[in-house]
Amino acid sequence: MDTATPPGSARLTFRDATDADAPALVALIESAYRGDSSRTGWTTEADLLEGQRTDEEGVRAVIDAPAGRLLAVERDGGLIACCQLEHRGDAAYFGMFAVRPDSQGGGLGKVIIAEAERTARESWGVAEMHMTVISAREDLIAWYERRGYRRTGQFTPFPYGDERFGIPQRDDLAFELLVKNIEAL
Repeated sequence: MDTATPPGSARLTFRDATDADAPALVALIESAYRGDSSRTGWTTEADLLEGQRTDEEGVRAVIDAPAGRLLAVERDGGLIACCQLEHRGDAAYFGMFAVRPDSQGGGLGKVIIAEAERTARESWGVAEMHMTVISAREDLIAWYERRGYRRTGQFTPFPYGDERFGIPQRDDLAFELLVKNIEAL
């Protein structure tokens, strides 16, 4: 169990998620992005997408991926956040990032992403962190830009028709690749 505790977050515990965590992780991710509960935080996608964001099968696939990790973040023994890290050659992919809506806006996300970058760099020796963000999420992209990520202008289409990723409420959704050099952090 990884219990790394970054500076300024004495009450946080980072550990690799297990299959037993899948139901709680799905509930966390759904609460951060979908439905009315997500509206209490600022990461909601409720106006863009309805339906599910993920399911237990998808979460378990990330947990069990041989080239990846799903970090569970706990405070005082309770799950408050998670993020996916996947080793992809010279880069790591950062995804499935969720913070409980009632814990958003206080700097927790900054601590978690910094720990994810450190973990990827130290675990795999990667020089870059990559992620994809729905391009319509200008506020979220701006948040990542303030953390040092840059827009690439490289887009992939949203998987319209695949309800495993949600039911789009607009017809212009796409993912944009964001990249950050983490080699010298």
